[in-house]
Amino acid sequence: MKISFFRKIPIGLSSVLCLLLLNACGSLVMRPIYNLNGIIFKSSTSYREPNLGTEWLATLVSKNGKEKIELIDLRSRRVVSLPGINSSDSQPISVSVSANGEKLAFIRQRAGQTEVLIYRRKLGTLQRLEITPKGVPRRVTLDASGRVLAVQVSRGGNWQVDVIRLSS
Repeated sequence: MKISFFRKIPIGLSSVLCLLLLNACGSLVMRPIYNLNGIIFKSSTSYREPNLGTEWLATLVSKNGKEKIELIDLRSRRVVSLPGINSSDSQPISVSVSANGEKLAFIRQRAGQTEVLIYRRKLGTLQRLEITPKGVPRRVTLDASGRVLAVQVSRGGNWQVDVIRLSS
């Protein structure tokens, strides 16, 4: 016959132990990684839309009143150059990075249009994706492999999600 641990403990004490265990599970304290955050987040005081790859952080950063996409290599703790991705005539809205940091998907507003783009770092190329049926994209998320993209799209006043398989 198996006897439970709590059956050997008086009822009042077992209740207190259960409450302590539940409280310990529910009171997780979140703390920034200060040595990492202090080094990385020094180019601006405003960052938003963070997205983590395995060893990469893509974020939107505000500099001199203008937002731009920034990619940070967490191993070297340096900002990585993204030639051709940030243009002065566009406003980034959302960004996502693949696990290996080779692909970035992002949404930007440019010339009154909101568009979804894929940036391939090794090639330095931008590929614009057409949203069909038409809609206004708001958020993007790449899967770890960089082969599947989820896009939040507004159509006719409703939010929808399009899942798109990307070519390699």
